[in-house]
Amino acid sequence: MGHLQISDVSFSLDDGRMLLRDVTLKVGEGDVIALVGPNGTGKTTLTRIARSDLAPHEGTVAVTGNLGVMTQFIGSVRDESTVADLLLSVAPPKLRALAERATASEARMYETGTEKDQMAYADAVIAWGDAGGYELETLWDVCTVSAMGIPFDKARDREVSTLSGGEQKRLVLEALLRDDHDVLILDEPDNYLDVPGKLWLEEQLVASRKAILLVSHDRELLNRAATKVATLERNSHGNTLWIHPSGWSTYREGREARIARMEEDLRRWDEEHARIKDLVRTMQARAASSPDMANRYAAAKTKLRKFEEAGKPEPIPLPQSVNMKLRGGRTAKRAVVIEELELTGLMKPFSTEIWYGDRVALLGANGSGKSHFLRLLAAGGSDPDLEHQPVGDVAPKPVAHTGHVALGPRVRSGWFAQTHSHPEWQGKTLLDLLHRGDAHRKGLDRSAAESVLDRYGLGASSEQKFESLSGGQQARFQVLLLELAGATMLLLDEPTDNLDLESAESLESALMSFEGAVIAVTHDRWFAANFERFLVFGEDGNVTESSEPVWDVGRVDRER
Repeated sequence: MGHLQISDVSFSLDDGRMLLRDVTLKVGEGDVIALVGPNGTGKTTLTRIARSDLAPHEGTVAVTGNLGVMTQFIGSVRDESTVADLLLSVAPPKLRALAERATASEARMYETGTEKDQMAYADAVIAWGDAGGYELETLWDVCTVSAMGIPFDKARDREVSTLSGGEQKRLVLEALLRDDHDVLILDEPDNYLDVPGKLWLEEQLVASRKAILLVSHDRELLNRAATKVATLERNSHGNTLWIHPSGWSTYREGREARIARMEEDLRRWDEEHARIKDLVRTMQARAASSPDMANRYAAAKTKLRKFEEAGKPEPIPLPQSVNMKLRGGRTAKRAVVIEELELTGLMKPFSTEIWYGDRVALLGANGSGKSHFLRLLAAGGSDPDLEHQPVGDVAPKPVAHTGHVALGPRVRSGWFAQTHSHPEWQGKTLLDLLHRGDAHRKGLDRSAAESVLDRYGLGASSEQKFESLSGGQQARFQVLLLELAGATMLLLDEPTDNLDLESAESLESALMSFEGAVIAVTHDRWFAANFERFLVFGEDGNVTESSEPVWDVGRVDRER
């Protein structure tokens, strides 16, 4: 039986500001506790403290049983590490140390060839086996077959960078959920997974008896799997944690009721404070004219002092203010005309039309060609006119295809790239980028720039460089630039992946009022419910249209 206990943890930033204040959380056997909150409230910091990568300035962390961790970076590994390295990185510390010992001993043996080094290598291999290393490799075989379709002996030396983000996530999740870890900390485990992968993850979380702390922004996953929801809330003297004792289906109602109670408690405190202060003033006036009232005046002052020392009720959390305004503009009735389009090696020819005002979601497994299709539209289609050049600084890479894609008159694409890869923005602050402008949007003076950044919840980050922002902040900034550039068709590639829950809901609200077509690649089932047409990219290469979301389309491994 495992559990994670975080007790009265506080943590301050380098500039002295308190980020976390008196955070307490217990995750017990069978719990799947979702950790949510606006970007920047300290979710990643708290998980780092929970796994002992970061020391709290106050408070303690205790773990009973073996702890397994999935960090945010898994899914975006692009170094020369191998599948074996990746699996070993989430193995128990003792086995990791023994594997490193065996690897180092083997290297010395081949370098020197001495009997001493040969014996050292033999001892390291025996220690690996005695500690359960070969049983672990048997488990890894099951994991690679499930995640990659090949046994471990064929997968072990493959570079992780050749795996898709979804394969990296699935591989590590298979290992963590199958092994003997008692406690798991999973930071964004659903990112990069297609919907079949998310459905698998939900089933595993529901069935698991491990103690699991889960950071996620996927509302459908939270709805299906979370047993409790822990929310980091903004407060001026350090962010605090509130725990909703049930799942996501009752979270909004519970949170609204809590805020209402806090407002009522604060109102009553203010009223009582004012009443006692009035009593003190009255007793003071009476004591001045009647010495017999001195004792009553002293008692009133003592009552006021004790009341104030007890302190106000818990402050109401500061609201997350994100107000996106995507306006768009009038275009031709046919925004996109597609005739016998085939993306080379990815899908079979298909034809369709997308009309002004349509809301079209692109669904399908990872690697089925959805992002390539969106990039082709972002580039202006097969033979773009000058007016069809995308707004913004990024020129989409060419997409090999046959057939023809044409954009209608007055269609100007605004492209939201899933990877947030913007080398042209490196080293520049948000104020720099807004002041400079580009070919499609005017530069803003400091006052106007700060105003729009505040509206997107980025005011405090105005002097930060783009690459230093969190994934959610980068995503919000990209949406802001689409607003300023005046795009009349939005092309969104997984726009909610890194957005916190409030930002995702703000985006959904903004899209409802957007004037023009919206085409989005998404694995977010909650977000997809806002769309009315669905192009489904099947594992057989066929593209079909549906009036309802279709998620079970299988896995495709063609796109690397």
